Amino acid sequence: MLVLRPVEITDLPQLQQLARDSLVGVTSLPDDSERLREKIAASCASFDRDASAHGPESYFFVLEDLDNQRLVGCSEIVSTAGFDEPFYSLRNRHFTSASRELNIEHGVPALSLCHDLNDHTLLRGFHIDAALERTPFSELLSRARLLFIAAHSQRFAEAVITEIVGYSDADGNSPFWDALGKHFFDLPYVEAERLCGLQSRRFLAELMPQYPIYVPMLPLAAQECIGRIHPDGQEAFDILQREGFETNSYIDLFDAGPTLYARTANIRSITHSQTAQVHSQPQIDARGRYLLSNDALHGYRAIVAELDYQPGQPLALTPAMCAALHVSEGSPIRLIAL
Repeated sequence: MLVLRPVEITDLPQLQQLARDSLVGVTSLPDDSERLREKIAASCASFDRDASAHGPESYFFVLEDLDNQRLVGCSEIVSTAGFDEPFYSLRNRHFTSASRELNIEHGVPALSLCHDLNDHTLLRGFHIDAALERTPFSELLSRARLLFIAAHSQRFAEAVITEIVGYSDADGNSPFWDALGKHFFDLPYVEAERLCGLQSRRFLAELMPQYPIYVPMLPLAAQECIGRIHPDGQEAFDILQREGFETNSYIDLFDAGPTLYARTANIRSITHSQTAQVHSQPQIDARGRYLLSNDALHGYRAIVAELDYQPGQPLALTPAMCAALHVSEGSPIRLIAL
């Protein structure tokens, strides 16, 4: 059985292996033991903290194969993007110029460095074992974060964002980075992303041009990267789009990947998840597949299960499901259909 749970310090060796296997551009999952140790410590402290509002907390989850005691994925929630330092991105909007004498008005798309997305809750760090891509466990890894937000809404903002990894080729080259960022840092895309993961994007953003960058002046290959998703990032995009997330006018600073946005109250798994009481029984006449989670904080657990759910009735779970979720007879449970 696969279960999603909060990360623990003993997960460090396996988590670093996940980092090695993750897609270039997932800067929140650096292949560096000390940086990962810091992330684990920050997450553990966040789960232990008594928070009544969204602040500096980060919640890191791992997907564990209980039978093999092996980590097969990870994902994260940052309560407040830009809490400790500005959360930089590029705003893609039209700049309009006009001439009364010639009776001409013309709009040109322009990219401007900004930190407009400060104070939003941020989803990041999504990575799953290649063998589990496009399975219900990808849904578990991504959407169980949303069930956690539903259970602890006071810890999160009124809007949620996520950055989807932008296009780079098989050799790790990003046409957008080569046309823009590389001129200011003289670093290849992969190295820039690595430094961002190890430190922050602030020192890189501070060296970026502070004036608008007119899109038509970029090479065509770079223009075509704006809002373009890396093929390996498509699943993460699709899952959240089905949740009600939409693209907006913001793109990633390095590879121009799209940013997704949703009002927290409009996210499907938050708005439509149901709660029930657990009834333990040896067997279940399953009629549908669901995401299940307890509403705990430090002891949060989530799984995928085949169930027979009747609204308003106790929810039948097998002893194995109860053990994986750390629940017992009469415990509250949250669920939503896949």
